[in-house]
Amino acid sequence: MCGTASAAPLEVDVAIVGGGMVGASLAAALVGTGRRLLLIETVPFGTAAQPSFDERTTALGNLSRRIFEGLDVWTDMAPEAAPIRAIHVSEAGHFGFSRLSAAEQGIEAFGYVVANRCIGAALWRKLSASADLTIKAPAQVADLALTAESARFNVLTGSGSALPVVARLVVAADGANSPIRATAGIATDVVDYKQVAVVANVAADRPHEGNAFERFTDAGPLAVLPRHDGGLAVIWACRPDRAQQLLALEQAAYLAELQAQFGWRAGRFLRAGPRSSYPLKLTRAATSVATRTVLIGNAAQALHPVAGQGFNLGLRDAAMLAEVIAATAGDVGAPAALQQFAEWRARDRRGVVRFTDGLIRLFGDTRPGAALLRNLGLLVFDLTPPAKGALARVSAGFGGPTPRLARGLSLRHV
Repeated sequence: MCGTASAAPLEVDVAIVGGGMVGASLAAALVGTGRRLLLIETVPFGTAAQPSFDERTTALGNLSRRIFEGLDVWTDMAPEAAPIRAIHVSEAGHFGFSRLSAAEQGIEAFGYVVANRCIGAALWRKLSASADLTIKAPAQVADLALTAESARFNVLTGSGSALPVVARLVVAADGANSPIRATAGIATDVVDYKQVAVVANVAADRPHEGNAFERFTDAGPLAVLPRHDGGLAVIWACRPDRAQQLLALEQAAYLAELQAQFGWRAGRFLRAGPRSSYPLKLTRAATSVATRTVLIGNAAQALHPVAGQGFNLGLRDAAMLAEVIAATAGDVGAPAALQQFAEWRARDRRGVVRFTDGLIRLFGDTRPGAALLRNLGLLVFDLTPPAKGALARVSAGFGGPTPRLARGLSLRHV
């Protein structure tokens, strides 16, 4: 129960600020490890207002699937997970293309496309049944003070009450514009791609058969991903003015524009659901740790969706942080524990940021001859099995330890 600001403080080991997919995954990983846990989210769970748990989709790599298996939530997601069995990469108006087949790589799928709503529901079912987790939602953090000894703040609820909290560690899982990160004094580097993603679910007259498409256009990349219901998820990155036009179009006009830009590889587009949008920027925190504070997910690095790596990277953050916390015998917010996490995650973070940012810059290069070189590169890549194998392993990360949860190992006996 929430008390007043003068009540005895709630003492916890880990306070997770942000209950989106990354924050909820961390909470699910820490349940049962003996830590006193607090999860704070500004939006009530299980409501349409929760932006992390809407009808948009996320492409989960195989390592992410294994982490969710380790969290014992994948069985709830699997019925609504569409396997990606092939990937087709092309550039609009040019001859080059490349194809990747999961079967040729000896795997069932490169990954799985799952609605955020489904991921959120599976995590929420686990969290709501956990006795060692205190959940405050809707609520927000106020008056955060970070010292060498502890993190102190108030949790403000919709009723106007304030619950004082003393935590060993505060985890910022509160998004790209993280207030916790700002309070901790962690600087950020922001690159505005001057693009907006227009997102919609569409239906076509042809079965997708597990095919995913990444098509690079003059305005930005266009991804078309398979959904479990036979439909397709479209993430169309374009200039802000173009995005406004697409959002304002009637359904038939939007489908015509999509068909003209994408082509006919997925068949004729028949219907489209509601469209939404969000601006595309690269946000990198200067460090992932500070006094009594750790950043994970978009609070640490928010990426362009071009390669579908943002959530996968954030989930690896959560899994590795849970492992460090579970293995720490004493103070989970001590500098040594935080430095261990930062070192283990540094190489993966740098690699994924370089990879996604590099793709945007490569296909955005308009210098004479650049398009020809790109398309020759795509053709060479299409004929080079070792290169395809390397790309197929991108979703496993760019270095650093593989989380125990992804190796089928429990955190309860670290």
